[in-house]
Amino acid sequence: MENPNKNGIPQKYDAENTWNTSEGFDSVGKAKVDSLKDLIVEVDEMITERKILSKKFVKEGEGMKNKIHNFLLENAPKGEDDSEFARERAELRKKQIEISELQLNEKIGCWRDIALLKKELRENSKELNEKESRAEMLGKILSD
Repeated sequence: MENPNKNGIPQKYDAENTWNTSEGFDSVGKAKVDSLKDLIVEVDEMITERKILSKKFVKEGEGMKNKIHNFLLENAPKGEDDSEFARERAELRKKQIEISELQLNEKIGCWRDIALLKKELRENSKELNEKESRAEMLGKILSD
């Protein structure tokens, strides 16, 4: 059976192709809500993983700096004036400073990344809350 639409173009009418509310209102928009819940869990996991990665990076940097420090202590000058050895020691101290700078940059980068992820988490949580409260409100209206 064909019925014309508002433009007069014939369309097939399927009696079974109507909005079925027998499944309950909960099924409407459920995919979007489930998707938002999954996204929130994923972002939360990303925040945790970023914190772990940063701590690991900083810890490895501390290990490198300690090895350099111990090497410098073990090989401290014993009165001789060896300009080549003094230059190498200065280079190692410079490496310690570079590692400290990298650690500081990592801490700042981690803070920025987590701030962005938390912003995304807040936005997704807000959208989820809006959708759930909207669905709850419509459910109450339909049940009355």
